[in-house]
Amino acid sequence: MASEEHYRKLERAYLTAPTNRYYKPEVRIGDRVSEITITVDPRFFHAADAVHGSVYFKALDDAAFFAANSIVEDVFVLTASFNIHLMRPISEGRMTATGRLVHGTRRSFVAEAKLVDSEGQLLATGTGTFIRSAIPLDERIGYV
Repeated sequence: MASEEHYRKLERAYLTAPTNRYYKPEVRIGDRVSEITITVDPRFFHAADAVHGSVYFKALDDAAFFAANSIVEDVFVLTASFNIHLMRPISEGRMTATGRLVHGTRRSFVAEAKLVDSEGQLLATGTGTFIRSAIPLDERIGYV
């Protein structure tokens, strides 16, 4: 099991990523789990006034990614593949993706995530495969 310090450093690295200035997510990482919450913003809408699927993907991938990276303390993991299933639209409130590590070896990891709205209704699910990268977890990526 990794340390609380590792989880907090991953959270800080995530929040300093330039893309997150736009989405303004909240994050919580624990042992083999993570949670990403994004408040719905009309800037995320497609032409039919609901959140675009790319935001669903981001939330699900990020949640699964950090569930996997929670047990890797030396390098960032990378998404090798990710499958997503969209179930329902959302146009207000908050979206929360919960990720869980399903399987891990020394080199690769499988994690799943589910995305729900503020009332707990299922919006989407996703499953990804993640691999170890050569990117060290250090101050250069905000891991402080």
